[in-house]
Amino acid sequence: MTQASSPASEIDPKSPLLFFDSGVGGLTVLDAARKLLPDAPIVYAADFAGLPYGEKTEAEIGARVPALLGRLVERYRPRLITIACNTASTIALPQVRAALDLPVVGTVPAIKPASEISASRVIGVLGTEATVRQPYVTNLAREFAGDATILRYGAPELVRAAEMKLRGETPDHGIFERAVAGLIDQERAVPIDTVVLACTHFPLVEEELARAFDRPVQFVHGAEGIARRVAWLTREQRFDGNGLRFVATGPAAAIQAYEPALKTRGFASFESL
Repeated sequence: MTQASSPASEIDPKSPLLFFDSGVGGLTVLDAARKLLPDAPIVYAADFAGLPYGEKTEAEIGARVPALLGRLVERYRPRLITIACNTASTIALPQVRAALDLPVVGTVPAIKPASEISASRVIGVLGTEATVRQPYVTNLAREFAGDATILRYGAPELVRAAEMKLRGETPDHGIFERAVAGLIDQERAVPIDTVVLACTHFPLVEEELARAFDRPVQFVHGAEGIARRVAWLTREQRFDGNGLRFVATGPAAAIQAYEPALKTRGFASFESL
């Protein structure tokens, strides 16, 4: 999942952890990481100018993400990068690791933990269109859930719904009904009991998705596992915290709508890249 980390003695205590996503979905990963590393300085970067990634081509993402992370590394000098985006990770993680000489933690669909708890052996995977079509997902299913039926559905509307919710807006409930129907209307979907939220945006609307299902299901995502990985990689390092900074591509006005929700999470600094 990562490259090797540098010796703790070589790490500047003020060097931040960098969390990167196309939008605000990566906050679900950041929330989990902060429970384990409450004193770590944080830079959270949202590529609002490139949102949504799930509707872009592999070539577009493969070119955009390494270049943008290179700019962020030059500006903020992080000790570690977490790509808190399933789409970017499943497509661009090798290119990022090849381009940058520091540890990079990726985010992949939580098919393994879903397989460990599914009783019916029918598992849904909700993600962006770009994520659910990746061979990486097929390989995860083959390796960790070979005896299960894996049903995939690309639900790009959920990304927009999550962004709306964090801005204080109310998404149309039809968005969640359509996402659920995309899974349960598939052949062999009747005994589905576990759903992988294969986009970091989607846990932000987990309650709405649960209401849209006509039966109980378990939702699984990878935020806690990623947080444990980040904590392990920085286990011997010192932190001299300097708060949480939020940086985004695109116009500064795009950030303003998110500031109330971000301030409740402890962000005090907002910047445009």
